[in-house]
Amino acid sequence: MLLRSLHFTGEEAPPFTLKGSLFTLTVLHLFQLDRAALERHLAEKIKQAPSFFNNTPVVIDLEGMTDSPEGLDFNGLYELLRAHGMVPVGIRNGTPMQQAAARLAGLPALPESRPANNGKKPERTEAMRSRIVNHPIRSGQQIYAAEGDLIVVGAVSAGAEVIADGNIHIYGALRGRALAGVRGAIETRIFCQSLEAELVSIAGRYQISEQIDPTDRGKATQIHLVEDRLIIEHLNR
Repeated sequence: MLLRSLHFTGEEAPPFTLKGSLFTLTVLHLFQLDRAALERHLAEKIKQAPSFFNNTPVVIDLEGMTDSPEGLDFNGLYELLRAHGMVPVGIRNGTPMQQAAARLAGLPALPESRPANNGKKPERTEAMRSRIVNHPIRSGQQIYAAEGDLIVVGAVSAGAEVIADGNIHIYGALRGRALAGVRGAIETRIFCQSLEAELVSIAGRYQISEQIDPTDRGKATQIHLVEDRLIIEHLNR
């Protein structure tokens, strides 16, 4: 969501400004509230990549819990996620009673971000323009291409993040994070000249560095989804 900056008026210098921004959020799709099972699976996930989940903002999706009893223990769930280093920032979906219970636990209900076209790639119109970045992306930078593709003429450094509603093309090494189809377009792809990524994601499905096959690292690749799985293919040079 893009918001206008909010500034104070008057002679006194404002102590702060409010600006809209875009952040990457991990979505935890909850199917059952078995604390022992949750703790076991969280431990397994974190063991795969201990640093990746540290202080990671998490949205709890309750779409799979609408037929469950209304009395979900959101305080206990919040404490469980915090104990594993995650930071719950809100919920998505759920029944009105579940949303009310979540608000009491300090978890606001966030709007559904899934597009109305059910994950299909939106039709190309004049409004869908590519964003071209003619320089490398440095560590700590975040570049977002809204409603179109992102083209980076250079490398993406470790600690940098490139995000697009459409495809991502990187004419250099991808060492940071690349997230394509962030509004749910499952047909989007990531292209790079050398795959050395910390994370790659298509429409919310992701792989972290430790999950990328060593035979794919350093290769020119394209990344796309097949039956909800990320596929990494080498490009012919």
